[in-house]
Amino acid sequence: MVIAIIEGDAAAPSAQSHGTLMAVEVQQWLTDARSIEIQDIIVKRGIMVLEQLLISLTPTETELLANYPNPFNPETWIPYRLAEDAFVTLTIYDGAGQVVRTIDVGHRTAAAYENRSQAIYWDGKNEIGEQVASGVYFYTLSAGDYSATRKMVILK
Repeated sequence: MVIAIIEGDAAAPSAQSHGTLMAVEVQQWLTDARSIEIQDIIVKRGIMVLEQLLISLTPTETELLANYPNPFNPETWIPYRLAEDAFVTLTIYDGAGQVVRTIDVGHRTAAAYENRSQAIYWDGKNEIGEQVASGVYFYTLSAGDYSATRKMVILK
């Protein structure tokens, strides 16, 4: 697969066919390329390119980004970046500080989770499936030792 990518084979996966290129995909390609027994200059050059690409795709800081859209009704996406692998949890609070919903995202690899297919999705419902009221809400991302909180608004 990696050789096909390096040589531009049309059957090889591309960033366009898979949406945003993820560091986890590049890491897998790099692992595959390193397992090839061929000592060809094209393979070595491809490995170097993949190593540089992996560096450029891996965020240098873990960061909680602004949800979009904001304000929203009835759903929103919460993007984030991980500088290292971590278990990720998002907790949503109402204006009084009461937990409205906890979303256990699970273990994620270091990467940027910014588009709709990768960001955390919230449907505007509480833990028991009821739509929450209009107002200001806060969301906290916990990933390893990192924790950050931002504000969002639901308008109905």
